[in-house]
Amino acid sequence: MSQETIGALPHGWRRVTLGDICEIQGGGPAVRRTERIEGEVPLIRPADLRNRRIADRSDMVGVDPRTARDLSKYQVHTDDILVTRTGAVGRVALVTVQESGWLYNTHLFRVRAYDPAQALYLLAYLSRRGVGEWLERRAAGTTGMRSITVRTLHDLPVSLPALDQQREIGAALHAIDEKIRAHEEIIRATADLREVFSDLLMSGDLSAGSSAP
Repeated sequence: MSQETIGALPHGWRRVTLGDICEIQGGGPAVRRTERIEGEVPLIRPADLRNRRIADRSDMVGVDPRTARDLSKYQVHTDDILVTRTGAVGRVALVTVQESGWLYNTHLFRVRAYDPAQALYLLAYLSRRGVGEWLERRAAGTTGMRSITVRTLHDLPVSLPALDQQREIGAALHAIDEKIRAHEEIIRATADLREVFSDLLMSGDLSAGSSAP
């Protein structure tokens, strides 16, 4: 393990490496297809990781079912965590039941906790600013094309409290993430509503005096 740790270790906690408690796999398919195929399997890319979640599949590229079967080792399952390998290294997202069975591409790592009960805590830990900075310092390459290796992620130091406390921390921060997601949906819906009113007002179909939602 690297001698450089991330923050102080609270009393009663222990420090391990991510590779001690997780299976880490990289090397997903580098598929560039953009056309839509009936029955296709979505392919997750770094751009699809947003606020610790995976974006709606309507914005994603896909892989035909036959090709997807050949790439089954790159499937994700519920409670897996995806970590960006290139570019803005270290961004993370949790796989939910909705995305189980999808594929991830070559620019991502799949992190699978040996104990699924740790998934939410590890998601929260990996999304800490200090973790991102630790990974960035170990990234190789030029600006915009930097990348990390499986070994780097394996050696990432992780501070662990007791499992019950891990569950509490993970659940508390996940609840906040869900509130963020709900607010984003409200913002998105309000922006769409504004576009509708803008079109009505600019076309003369609605007077300004009666335009308040």
